[in-house]
Amino acid sequence: MNTHANAASASSIPTHTYAPVIIPMGRLLYWSVLRELWENRSLYIAPVAAAALVLFGFLISTLRLSHTLQSDINSDAGQLNRVVLGSLGFSAMLIMAVTTIVAVFYCLDALYGERRDRSVLFWKSLPVSDLTTVLSKAMIPLVVLPLFTFVLIIVTQWIMLLISSATLLAHGMSAAPFWANAFFPQMALMLLFHLVAIHSLWYAPFYGWLLMVSAWAKRVPLLWAFLPPITISVAERIAFNSSHFASLLRSRMSGPESTAGGMSMSAMSHIDPAGLVLSPGLWIGLAVAAGFLAAAVWLRHNREAI
Repeated sequence: MNTHANAASASSIPTHTYAPVIIPMGRLLYWSVLRELWENRSLYIAPVAAAALVLFGFLISTLRLSHTLQSDINSDAGQLNRVVLGSLGFSAMLIMAVTTIVAVFYCLDALYGERRDRSVLFWKSLPVSDLTTVLSKAMIPLVVLPLFTFVLIIVTQWIMLLISSATLLAHGMSAAPFWANAFFPQMALMLLFHLVAIHSLWYAPFYGWLLMVSAWAKRVPLLWAFLPPITISVAERIAFNSSHFASLLRSRMSGPESTAGGMSMSAMSHIDPAGLVLSPGLWIGLAVAAGFLAAAVWLRHNREAI
C-alpha cells in the first residue's frame, strides 16, 4: 500500500524542463570589451598621463610668456596665439602617438597573455565564443582607443584654450579674437575623421596582424611581430635588388595618398573623404585585416595554454 501511495505521489510531482538562457552576442561583446578595459588600465592611463604632461608644460610656457606681456597688445597677443596654436597641434600628435604605441603593445599581449598565465582555460569555460573574444579585443584599437583619443585631445585642447584666455583677460586683453583664430570646431571635425579613417580603418591590417601573432606565438610575440616583415624586406633586397614590400609597409604607415602624413596635424586638413572611401588600398587593407582576425579566431580555438 505504501509503495503504491509513494508511486502515486511521485507521479503527481510536476517535472519542468528549462530552456538554456541564450545571451545575445551584442551583450557578450559589450561585456567582453568592458573586461578588456578593466584588465588593461594602461589603455587609458598612458594617454591621460601624456595629456597631463602636455598641460603641465603648456602651463609653464604660458606663465613664462605672461611675464613678457607689455603694452604692445597686438604683438604679444599674436605671440601667445602662435604659441597656443603650435601647442594644440603638438598635444594632438603626442597623445595620438602614445595611444598608437599603447594599442600595439595591447594587441601583442591580448591573446598571448591569457595563454601565458593560463587564464584562457577559465575564459573558454564561459559561454563566450572565440569569435566574440577576438572581436572584443580588436574593437579596442579599432573603435575604443580612437574615440577615447578624440575625447581626450578635445578636453586637453579646451583646457589649453581656457588657460590662454585667462592669461589674456588677466592682462586686460580680449580673448574673442583668440578663439576666432583657433578654428576649434573645424579642428575637432578634422581630428575625428583623421582618427577614424587613419588610426582605425587604415591601420586595421597592422592590428589584425598583431592579434594573429599574439594568438600564435609561444614566447616573445614582439619579436615574431617584427621579424617576418624585416626578413621579407631583406630577402627581397638581396634576391631581387628591390624594396617593394618595404615601400608597401612605409606607405601603409604614412597613411593614404590623400593625406600629407599619417600622424601629422597638417595631414588632417588634406584628407579627401571621397578619395579615401574609393581608395582600393582601404578595402584591400580591411580584407587583409579580416583575414588576420579570422586566423586569430582559429588559433585561439586550437592553441593550447603555454
